[in-house]
Amino acid sequence: MQAANKENMKNTLSIFALGGVHEIGKNMYVIQYDEDIVVIDCGSKFPDESLPGIDLIVPDITYLKENKDKVRAIIFTHGHEDHIGGIPYILKQMNIPIYGSQLTLGLIKRKLKENNLLRDTELHEINSDSVIELGTLKLDFFKTNHSIPDCLGVVFHTPEGTVVHTGDFKFDLTPVNKEYPDIHKMASIGANGVLALLSESTNSERPGFTPSERLVGEHIADAFKKAEHKVFVSTFASNVHRLQHVIDAAQQTNRKLLLLGRSMVNVVSVAEELGHLNIPEGMLVEVKEASEMPRDRIAVLCTGSQGEPMAALSRLASSSYRQVEIQSGDTVIFAASPIPGNERNVSQIVDNLYLLGANVIYGSGTVTGMHVSGHASQEELKLMLTLMKPKYFIPIHGEYRMLFQHRLLAEAVGVERDNIFIVNNGDVVDFKDQAAVQSRKIPAGNTLVDGWGIGDVGNAVLRDRKHLAEDGILVVVVTLSKEEGNLLSGPDMISRGFIYVRESEVLMEKINDLVIQEIKELQSSGNFIKWTILKHKIKESVGKYIYTQTKRRPMILPIVIEV
Repeated sequence: MQAANKENMKNTLSIFALGGVHEIGKNMYVIQYDEDIVVIDCGSKFPDESLPGIDLIVPDITYLKENKDKVRAIIFTHGHEDHIGGIPYILKQMNIPIYGSQLTLGLIKRKLKENNLLRDTELHEINSDSVIELGTLKLDFFKTNHSIPDCLGVVFHTPEGTVVHTGDFKFDLTPVNKEYPDIHKMASIGANGVLALLSESTNSERPGFTPSERLVGEHIADAFKKAEHKVFVSTFASNVHRLQHVIDAAQQTNRKLLLLGRSMVNVVSVAEELGHLNIPEGMLVEVKEASEMPRDRIAVLCTGSQGEPMAALSRLASSSYRQVEIQSGDTVIFAASPIPGNERNVSQIVDNLYLLGANVIYGSGTVTGMHVSGHASQEELKLMLTLMKPKYFIPIHGEYRMLFQHRLLAEAVGVERDNIFIVNNGDVVDFKDQAAVQSRKIPAGNTLVDGWGIGDVGNAVLRDRKHLAEDGILVVVVTLSKEEGNLLSGPDMISRGFIYVRESEVLMEKINDLVIQEIKELQSSGNFIKWTILKHKIKESVGKYIYTQTKRRPMILPIVIEV
C-alpha cells in the first residue's frame, strides 16, 4: 500500500505549511517535488498565558525529520523573529544548509553563535540576482519592501510549474534605504506564468495602501525638536529603518544615543556592521556616561513597545532600571502599535509613565504618526495578485479571517474561487499535470521550548502547571516505621498557593486527623506496607474534604518516608 502511494506521488508538486497559517508567527512553509524538499523560513512565536513557563513556540518538524535525506535547504525571506526565531532549535535536531540575504544571515549568525551552532552550519548569502539549483528545483528571487531591509520574495521553478512565495511585503515607492521593490521583475514572473502564489495576509482587512516609512521619520524628528528633556523611543529592535529615523533625529537635535535591551544592542550591532545603519562616530554612549550628561542631550532607544514585562521600557516605567530613570518632563515615544493581545500590558506601562510625569506619545500609528505597518494593505495585495496572475492561490501568514479576506481580494482580481485554497498547518496541496487537489495531511503543530528542553513539555505537564497556578499545592509528609508501619512523625503540611497555614489552623487539624485515620484503617486491614495505596487514600479523602470546605481543588502531594 505504501509503495502504491509513493508511486502515486511521483512527479507531484506538494505545498504545505508547518506554521504560519491560521496564526501570526512561527512561519514555516514547504515546497516538495518528488525527492526534493525546500523549506521557507523557520520562525517562532511567544506563548500566551495558556502556556505557563513556556519560553517559545516553534513548528513541529516531524515530517522533515522523517524525510531528512530529502531536505535540500532552508530559504529565509527576511530577518524577523517570526521567520528566523526557530532556527537554533531546528538545527539542534537536523542540520540543513541555510540561504538568506546579507542582513538576514547576519542576524541568524548571531543566534547560531549564541547556541554554539555556527561552526557546523552551512550558510549561503543570496540577493535578488541570485539563482540556485536544489535538486529538481531552480530558485530565483525578487526584492520587496518590509519593515526590515534585505527582504526577498522567492520563485520556485519546478517541473510542474512556477511557484511564488512573496515573503512579508508592502509596496513602498519612497523607501528610506532607496531599495525599491522589483515591480518590473514581478510583472515579468507573472507574464511567464505562475502556477501557484503564496502571499501574506496580515493586513488583508485594511483598505487602501500602507503608508511609506518615510512619513514616520518626519514625525519622530518633529517630536525630538519639541522635547525639552530626555527622549525615550521604544520600537521593535528589528525595524532597522525606524532605528535610523531615531539616530537621525538625535543627530539633528545634538543628542547622544543610549541603547537599552539585549535585542536592541544586537540588531544595531549587526545592522551597523553590514552598512544598514549609519551611526555618527561618538553618538552611542554607555549607561554611566549618559547618567552624567544634561537631560536635554540624551536620547534612549529601547525595547518594550509591546509591554513585555522584562523589557527595558517596562523596567523604566516601574523605576527598576539601574542608573537610568524617566523623570518628570521627559518624552516617551511608542514607535509601534500594540499587537492584538498586548493592549493591556501597554496600557499599564503608559499609566506608569504618566505617574512619573512623562509626556507620552502612544496609540495607533495612524493617529500619532509614529508607526506605519510593514505589511501590504488591500490595494497592494491586489497589485501583487495582478502582477503574478496565478492560476492557483494559497493565502498564508494570518489568522483565518485574514486568509478569508485575502481570498475575496483574489476573487475580485480574477482568480477562480475553486482555485483558492485556505489551508490549515499540515494540509497538503498537491499539483499534478497542473491540476491541484487538497486531500491529505502531514503532522504539524506546536513544539514548545522550555529552557534547554525542546518538545519535552506536553499536555500533562501543562495541565499540572495550570492546576498549580489556579489552586496551588498542599504537600502532606508522613514518616512511617518500615517494619511495623506505625506513624513515627507528622503529618506535616506544606501549602504553596493554596492557603496560609498559620491562619487556617482548624482546617489543618482536620486534615491531620483524616491522614491519621487513613493510616490506622490501612494498618487494621493489613495493607500498611503498601504506601502507594496510602498515598491514593490520602489524596482522595483530603481532596474531598478540602473541596467541601473551600470549593478549591489544590494539587495534593502525599510524601511517605519509611525509616
